[in-house]
Amino acid sequence: MLDPARGYDLIGDVHGCAHTLEHLLDNLGYRKQAGVWRHAQRMAIFLGDIIDRGPRIREALHIVHDMVDAGQALCLMGNHEFNALGWTTPALPGSGKQFVREHTPRNTRLIQQTLEQFEDYPADWEAFLGWFHHMPLCLDAGHFRVVHACWDAGLIAPFMELHPDACVDAAFVQAASDPGSFANRVFERLLRGTDMRLPNGLTLTGGDGLTRSFFRTKFWEEDPQTYGDIVFQPDALPDTVAQLPLSLGQKNQLLVYGADEPPLFVGHYWRSGKPTPIRPNLACLDYSAVLYGKLVAYRLDQETQLDARKFAWVNVERPEAFQ
Repeated sequence: MLDPARGYDLIGDVHGCAHTLEHLLDNLGYRKQAGVWRHAQRMAIFLGDIIDRGPRIREALHIVHDMVDAGQALCLMGNHEFNALGWTTPALPGSGKQFVREHTPRNTRLIQQTLEQFEDYPADWEAFLGWFHHMPLCLDAGHFRVVHACWDAGLIAPFMELHPDACVDAAFVQAASDPGSFANRVFERLLRGTDMRLPNGLTLTGGDGLTRSFFRTKFWEEDPQTYGDIVFQPDALPDTVAQLPLSLGQKNQLLVYGADEPPLFVGHYWRSGKPTPIRPNLACLDYSAVLYGKLVAYRLDQETQLDARKFAWVNVERPEAFQ
């Protein structure tokens, strides 16, 4: 149970940037004692996506895991940790698949760095996979909330009834491979966010080289009018698409995190520029660290309105990260 009087440092997607993480922790006043980064008055909360893409994934996992084990941090699950569980979890009988997350070239590309860096440490990898099952998918501390991608109260309430600790087991991971299942809806919404299909069969190839038929959407706009009003991803929509009006049906399908709800912290979205609140009760802390962006923290105390002065970050320098 979190102490409401304690200060918390919420930290965005690390993606294997272990040296940068240590630099950030040092800047935040944490000190390494008995092999663990500690702070006398504060606690770190990681927003998930510790693995994949970066140069020091194993080291980053050890830093975060050891902090959690010592009571110095909490770590939520990101979609990359969930995908790693899917990569190694056998698929349901009769599904026609060997694993929950099929070993396609595209999926292999996303986890390749992690697998390569653990080739000589198979026992470590098995231990971390076990730990991933103990990462909560969401956290409601009362005066603030944390989730990797999107807070959806309509899904979180029934999910928490089934999983009071907000953690998932192998059966949940298996069920999430069924697009029509409750587990799949929870995974897709909480760990990947909201999206909308591009119109007229269009696709968009992003800066990561992947081609998609959907784009990520905002989940807080009160009265959007066009596609451009709701896009929330690094890759802009073509002007001809951004200017298209949203239909009433599309507007009604959008999720809205209310302006009167507790401050919410998310990662996941590859932002850039100077870290700042999206609005007074919403902040994204993923500023593309592994793409030579920033590893970002927000230093939360008792405020109910987020303060741009309480962001802290470290610029990621080459060769710490690589795409």
